[in-house]
Amino acid sequence: MLITGFPAGMFQTNCYVVAAEPGSDAVIIDPGQDAAPRVRELLAENDLTPVAVLLTHGHLDHTWNATQLCDEYSIPAYIHAADRPMLTDPGLGIGRALGAMIGDEKFREPEKVIEFSDGEPVELAGIHFSVDLAPGHTQGSVLLGIEVTVPGESPSDTPTRVPVRFAGDVLFAGSIGRTDLPGGSHQQLLDSIAAKLLPLPDDTLVLPGHGPQTTIAQERATNPFLAGLRAPGTDTTIATDRPKGRHGL
Repeated sequence: MLITGFPAGMFQTNCYVVAAEPGSDAVIIDPGQDAAPRVRELLAENDLTPVAVLLTHGHLDHTWNATQLCDEYSIPAYIHAADRPMLTDPGLGIGRALGAMIGDEKFREPEKVIEFSDGEPVELAGIHFSVDLAPGHTQGSVLLGIEVTVPGESPSDTPTRVPVRFAGDVLFAGSIGRTDLPGGSHQQLLDSIAAKLLPLPDDTLVLPGHGPQTTIAQERATNPFLAGLRAPGTDTTIATDRPKGRHGL
């Protein structure tokens, strides 16, 4: 499996290129502002053919170059229906104050848009992606999941399968997504994390929309925003006075 990521634009949004192997088809995840040039370089360096752009949510810092790349390669964009309107009107998701940074720039949808459905996986580039709706940062935020085979330390060791989640702005290393923009809900975000992320295995690799990668075990143990939060079915009460996230848009 080939997973390459880099931060792009004024918000340093992580864009990812994912493929089964060099020389194969690939998907592009969250191509934000100024991401297109580096995406092109990565595709060329690894002899990859893009087949889709996947958007974890509709905020502009994750979607800015989506239409440009979709048009260039004649590929569709995938996004949840709740966030699709932001493709043509980014101000819906960022509010009036932040909307000033858009200026007079016009936005439109790619020629083909396919809507994610909660719990319905998609097969792209020979890779199985699970899709889990996780509202709170936006109403259409999704977690995209794959499994990666990791070889053992020696040839005789059995390879292991490691779960990976592209988390967008739901969960970060040491933080969570902000919920003070239109469509955000702090309690809903905590509920999403508790239901969709905390039940995952400890070694689940979380690739967030901003900042470094992390694991579910690390965030359970050290993330102050999740203090006292537990997966559904436990007796732990979710605290309501924990701090709120401020990463990204």
